[in-house]
Amino acid sequence: MDYLRFAAMDYLLFVFMFGVSCIIGIYFGCFHKQTTTTDYLLGGRKMNVFPVSMSLVASTLSGVSLIAIPAEVYMHGFQIFVIVFSIFISSIINYFVYLPVFYKIGLTSVNDYLEIRFDRTIKRITSILYIISCILLMPFLIYAPSLAFNQMSGIDMHIIAPVMTIICVFYTTIGGIKAVVWTDTLQFLITLCTLAFVLVMGIVSVGGFSVIWTKSKSGDRLNIFNMDPDPTIRSSFWSVFIGNVFTWSSLVSVNPAGVQRFISVSKLRDAKKVLAIFTVFAIAAKAINCFSGLIVYAKYSDCDPLTAKYMQKSDQIVPYYVKDVASQIPGISGLFVAGIFSTALSSLSTQLNSVSGILYLDFMKPCMPVNISENKSSTIIKLLTILLGLLNVGFIFVIEQLGSLLELLSSAVGITGGPILGAFTLGMLFPVANKKGTLVGIVSSLVVISVIIIKNQIYVWNGDIKITPKPLNSYGCNKTEYDEQNRTVFSTIQPDSDSIFWLYKLSFHYYVFIGTAITIIVGLLVSLCTKKKSDLGIDHELFSPCLHRFRSSQRPEVDQDLKLVKYTFSNKK
Repeated sequence: MDYLRFAAMDYLLFVFMFGVSCIIGIYFGCFHKQTTTTDYLLGGRKMNVFPVSMSLVASTLSGVSLIAIPAEVYMHGFQIFVIVFSIFISSIINYFVYLPVFYKIGLTSVNDYLEIRFDRTIKRITSILYIISCILLMPFLIYAPSLAFNQMSGIDMHIIAPVMTIICVFYTTIGGIKAVVWTDTLQFLITLCTLAFVLVMGIVSVGGFSVIWTKSKSGDRLNIFNMDPDPTIRSSFWSVFIGNVFTWSSLVSVNPAGVQRFISVSKLRDAKKVLAIFTVFAIAAKAINCFSGLIVYAKYSDCDPLTAKYMQKSDQIVPYYVKDVASQIPGISGLFVAGIFSTALSSLSTQLNSVSGILYLDFMKPCMPVNISENKSSTIIKLLTILLGLLNVGFIFVIEQLGSLLELLSSAVGITGGPILGAFTLGMLFPVANKKGTLVGIVSSLVVISVIIIKNQIYVWNGDIKITPKPLNSYGCNKTEYDEQNRTVFSTIQPDSDSIFWLYKLSFHYYVFIGTAITIIVGLLVSLCTKKKSDLGIDHELFSPCLHRFRSSQRPEVDQDLKLVKYTFSNKK
């Protein structure tokens, strides 16, 4: 084993990949100008099915996933594989519950639904929560690939992260949603091909599937059916399955960035095709991700590079492995790290495009003159995109002081994901839900889940809660004496946490589930206590189609009101 670094060809291909991204942004910004907010944010609702599908997959298959999930399998086992079942169930729910409603009302800002269904206060609260979640999430997206690039090149991460963010801000600002979608598609396909090539090389270098299976089994990495219902277990079948059904619903089904993709195609039928293609590719990508963790473990089952100090964090194990197995073919490592950056920038560009639109449409435009031109609106959104990119760079310097990427990402999503998902679910599935109940439900959920997550992170920071990874062997390393000494550290540290209240030890997979459940339960109870006859006079188009057979539109004038509101929103936006 040795310190592994990029070759000249790796750098060349890496630079080439991002040069193409900038060219795409310039092309859509200069030769296919998008002069209206609808063009900039939704591509004029004329996007093609395939690139939109690939953009969605690329946005969810972030650099965090490509790095953190294999590292999770390497350190803690194969239990995370259950996420593929969660993605399937989440997509079915989206197909029948959320997607038809969002597409039919056809609003530029997804949160406008909450204003029509409840009132402007609910909409603004959820918009603020979404913006907060994105601001928390975006630094993780760029930090993970920066960590990989640092491992491969030795270049300071504080230089890499700002440069990559500037590139992303450039093509997102210039080209809008069209540049984002087509750049995502190109980057994802190259990433997928490179990942498949590296995996095949890894399988060959280890000795085949039988060797991977044998070593993973002997290393206790094949723990996929841990059916223990204890919610404090870090990863069990139930925590991964149940938790990720809700997490993926919050990230895709009601997330403005995800919905923005679905409604950018011309027909509902096409939107459903996008969802189907997305589901297949997302499941395949996650499955490959998980299996790559087993390959990496089989490769280093007798000599852990983390113990040998060839890296600083377990999240660097994947780029180290790639450079190791592909060292004989110049350029492959560069393409792979470019792919990790590509998926990260795909997610980042999606968030930048979505958040800048929400900031402008929900908070700035109502305060501006009614006759403001579309050109000025588009310019303001672009300036917001630039400012958000700069803010993201600042937060990256904070992230590096924290712990595991997967847990931190789940915590960032968990604080706001549950209340937002709960609010949309109350609106679409529960006719009795009113604005008072929804408001109390959101606030209650936000307070409870914030206390749980913040207290948990405090205990982790102080070392009162520490998750012990599965054993990491080092008997095959050259630094035998040093590694044997450190092997004990990795396998035996387990502070006594019995005195900590169980709620603060909950698995991070459950955070969005808890937030959603509290929002719905509290929201329904308060709604039942404060209900009025007028609460039932809501157009059936605002409810999921699966409820239509059980209810009809309450009053003819309600339909007329909804059409008027939709017309007003369309002209405002």
